[in-house]
Amino acid sequence: MTIDPARVPDSPHENDPAVSARESIETLSLMARRRSTKFAFLTEPGPAPHEIDTLIRLAARAPDHGKLGPWRFVVFEGEGRARAGEAIASVIAGDDGVTPDRIAFEKKRFMTAPVCVMVVSATHTPHKIPEWEQQLSAGAVCYGLLIAAHAMGYAGTWLTEWVTYDERARAALGLSTHERIAGLVFLGTASAPAIERARPDLSSRVTRF
Repeated sequence: MTIDPARVPDSPHENDPAVSARESIETLSLMARRRSTKFAFLTEPGPAPHEIDTLIRLAARAPDHGKLGPWRFVVFEGEGRARAGEAIASVIAGDDGVTPDRIAFEKKRFMTAPVCVMVVSATHTPHKIPEWEQQLSAGAVCYGLLIAAHAMGYAGTWLTEWVTYDERARAALGLSTHERIAGLVFLGTASAPAIERARPDLSSRVTRF
């Protein structure tokens, strides 16, 4: 890696408009070429623990109306990935139509990439800040996490998968009843180039009022 996370500052000049508005061609270039890598192509090495801490710190600078921090992070790394797979496999083991192959796949779901960071949407309700805006903040955290990971030299992908929508799976992964999974962000090193996909035709999606 070319970036030492320990040298990423905590915005020492955050109140200086000249610094906060400074252009960065590197950032623009990064966003222009950012592409998700399928998690089947995410291999070692993944972010080290201190790098993960830095990525989370940067992602947590997402827009947050009301300064609520309506999200939290769960890191699956090392043997924790296997424990998470066992947990979600156990909740579907008795479901109709679930095959042994499916169970085996779910046990290895989090093992596919070196690291997975689960961003949990933990909204404050009732609250004057609408729940929708709090959920948008969690989505911004997921994207910020991806951008930071790419800037650090790693590849990643933001998924949801069935566990996001299964109450039993969410509970097995430690979520409270009011919490939802905003994203499973898998991180590692790309073993194959990310192939550019077709992008939306912006000419039909942009108007000027």
